[in-house]
Amino acid sequence: MEPTPSLPYVAPELLTALTDAAGRRLDCNEAWRDIFGDDGLWGRLPIEDARFAQEHTVEASRGGAVTNEVFLVEGGLGDGPLPVLLHFHPVRLPQSEPGRYPVSIHGEVMREPASWAAEQTRRRRMEMLGRMTMGVAHDFNNLLTAVIGHAELLRSDLLRLGADGETHGHLKALEQAAGDGAALVRKIQQYIRNEKQERAVPVALHAIVQEVLTLTRPYWHNEPRRQGIAIRVETELRPVPAILGTPTELREVLVNLVLNAVQAMPAGGTLTLTTSRRDRAAIIEIGDTGVGMTESVKRRVFEPLFTTKGSGGSGMGLTMSQGIVQEHNGRIEIESEPGRGTLFRLVFPFSTGTPAPETARPAAAPATAAPGIRLLVVDDEPMVRTVTSKLLRLRGHDVTEVNGGPAALAALADGTAVDAVVTDLSMPDMSGRELAAAIRQRHPGLPVLLLTGDTDAEADGDDVAAVVKKPFQIDVLDAAVRAMAPGA
Repeated sequence: MEPTPSLPYVAPELLTALTDAAGRRLDCNEAWRDIFGDDGLWGRLPIEDARFAQEHTVEASRGGAVTNEVFLVEGGLGDGPLPVLLHFHPVRLPQSEPGRYPVSIHGEVMREPASWAAEQTRRRRMEMLGRMTMGVAHDFNNLLTAVIGHAELLRSDLLRLGADGETHGHLKALEQAAGDGAALVRKIQQYIRNEKQERAVPVALHAIVQEVLTLTRPYWHNEPRRQGIAIRVETELRPVPAILGTPTELREVLVNLVLNAVQAMPAGGTLTLTTSRRDRAAIIEIGDTGVGMTESVKRRVFEPLFTTKGSGGSGMGLTMSQGIVQEHNGRIEIESEPGRGTLFRLVFPFSTGTPAPETARPAAAPATAAPGIRLLVVDDEPMVRTVTSKLLRLRGHDVTEVNGGPAALAALADGTAVDAVVTDLSMPDMSGRELAAAIRQRHPGLPVLLLTGDTDAEADGDDVAAVVKKPFQIDVLDAAVRAMAPGA
């Protein structure tokens, strides 16, 4: 048994404790004992707080550090719950096994218990909201995978039937909207995990505006016409030097402004979109001939939760749009008068690069010189499993479908001959990584590819040969599958 480090002398107001890698208390000072007592390490914490504290202890034992965590101690000093600020750090002793370090916990009693209790409640709610949001993002990624997959199948059918250009244009708009939806899900995941957002690239604004017009056509053309309302669209899209930005976010801003403009013209009117340049800046203007805004509304229009749409508006659209524009080193200017309409002017500095060319979709599914391979597709979601299998068969692969990890292992045990396995990562009975580990043990050399909407999932080189992010383009998945072919 390794020797236990002892605690140094500390001032009485500083709470300190030492635990082993399993979270069992080894030592503590008197100040800690006064607050937490002797009934276990976290015996005086509410059940939920005790669970979080234990999770932080385990994380620190693995080499991480967790700081500035507030917990409410029940039955400590004073009459009500006592807020305590704690920090968790690993103690890296020479004789310690990596990933199983003792943990030093220190902290202090906070003042103003009522305000800290409120902050603790808010923090817990935000953490639970984050977990719920990640679950929704996973489900939404599956839906988008099915949408994009069926769009690709539809494109193949349209090419075979010789559909006209307008039909292909509608399909392109559908794929663009689904792609933007997938990018929005990734942005939410990255925000919750505090990850770096997408890398900015040179963007041609006039091309982005044209895409937004196509995406929003149902809102300014189809729906108004159905209601007997006429909205005329006027554009003057001059090519301007590129700006540095994220195309998905810029489309999000412009879609929001176009929808606002349409909603500001309940009796119809004119929607105008222009691109131009001024000195070293690129300009986008979105105007309407609608109800306009008073000075007081203009002053508050970017405030969070401020809306003139009643219960139908969130009050966040323009706030988020302004934030995105500012992240692009730009600004938004407003011109508006009651009864005379509104003009939003977006001003962005030029980029020094050239716009990334739009990825052209092939006229047809590319012919592959190499024959397809035998695949086992594993997913517990029938909708995703079916569309993935159809797309892979379209590329010449021989596909067997199964529902979940246990079924995959059973199929392999029964002698189903495959060259590679394509599996979802998040499945209830057995995760994709667990399946990959079992396959490596029982069927050495059989490569496994993970499909996942998780932004930080990576191949480990041992159990998992490759990772493809959902929703995927079939070109990407097909290339990854062929890279696992025997002899590739």
